[in-house]
Amino acid sequence: MENVIRQTRSVCPVCLKNLPACLSRREDGTILLEKTCPEHGFFSVPVWHGRADFERWLLETPPLPAGAALRCPGNCGICAEHEIGTCCALLEVTNRCNLRCRFCFANGGEESAEPTTEELKAAIRDIAGKCGGPLLQLSGGEPTLRDDLPELLLFAKESGCRYTQLNTNGIRLAREPAYAKRLAEAGLDIVFLQFDGTENGIYETLRGAPLLETKLEAIRVCSDLNLGVTLVPTLVRGVNDGDLGALVRLACSLSPAVRGIHFQPVSWFGRYPGAPTDGDRYTLDDLMAGLSEQAGIPPESFLPSRCDHPLCGFHAQYLIDAAGGLRPLSSIAHSSHTRGCEKDNREYVARHWIRPVPESEPVSEYAEEMDFDTFLYRLRHHSLTLSAMVFQDAMNLNLERLHRCSLHVYDKGVIKPFCAKYLSPFSADEL
Repeated sequence: MENVIRQTRSVCPVCLKNLPACLSRREDGTILLEKTCPEHGFFSVPVWHGRADFERWLLETPPLPAGAALRCPGNCGICAEHEIGTCCALLEVTNRCNLRCRFCFANGGEESAEPTTEELKAAIRDIAGKCGGPLLQLSGGEPTLRDDLPELLLFAKESGCRYTQLNTNGIRLAREPAYAKRLAEAGLDIVFLQFDGTENGIYETLRGAPLLETKLEAIRVCSDLNLGVTLVPTLVRGVNDGDLGALVRLACSLSPAVRGIHFQPVSWFGRYPGAPTDGDRYTLDDLMAGLSEQAGIPPESFLPSRCDHPLCGFHAQYLIDAAGGLRPLSSIAHSSHTRGCEKDNREYVARHWIRPVPESEPVSEYAEEMDFDTFLYRLRHHSLTLSAMVFQDAMNLNLERLHRCSLHVYDKGVIKPFCAKYLSPFSADEL
């Protein structure tokens, strides 16, 4: 038996028609997104598995107002109904790639015309003007395949993009340290490194090659350049969801080069090996429970976003002690219900992902204790931020969430929410 707990809107996963939808709770605590298309029938997908308190996590976020989102996301941009501005703006600089991953939202490696340097500079200038000094993510494909990437980074800073981030698989950084140095000198702030786990078998399954040592070498290169690295695992149930604890422990051992881990449970858009079953869905509360069980992380240390919708992800901050253990610096018990803004979120990201200028660690008079100076030093240089973003596909798209998206993509002059830009239909035969 199910009971409806919240009304919203979604789309038909086959024709993408805008539809009324609801969130319903089963007796086992699972929350389902349910909708019916007049042409293609009824659809139901789990979005929460009851492993954390759903209502508490929502932080009293109001539901989608009646009459809202009736035209989303078909003609989607950042319209008057959209509730939040741009924190991070993503710009695809190429569709070329040196991998052929099983899962790729951007269909990297597909043949398409590549934008020129001047076209990308015009896009960067437009982004900076429309988005108010955003954090600019240069993405792809694999953006490091462009030799003019340092020029684009320098232009982004000159145009008013407050921070710059490179979304990369790290292969060229590992193989060509001189290229990585040019990126650092051009003003690169954050390396967002595809990093799916601690075993080569994971990479062979998801990326088609044993890439672990290549990834570690990319981190070593970035460390030498004082570039902060955030590890970005795509989580696929049955492939690397059992590697969470090992991944956290590895990140701690790579501090201060590694600043955080940004988990991305897989969604089905772009390129994927096959349509998902309900059992394939790895929800936000599954991830938090998995981290708690495998890494010994207190579940109350995870906080919902106060900028994006709470169901989009979490963030949490930890101090890495001298023994490599994690001390929580955040608690949901003290989390404010007040909504933040995109600028606050941008500064939070920058503060925790950019690597600070190196300095000498204070010498404590008592080796067994951490004095205040040592605490502040370790907070700056040896803290770890865990965060997650649960992207939406055509099955689980909740337009209530889309209205509070601050991760935007530049698409031919239009600023779009990420999940609207990459939304793709399933075939009726897949479902």
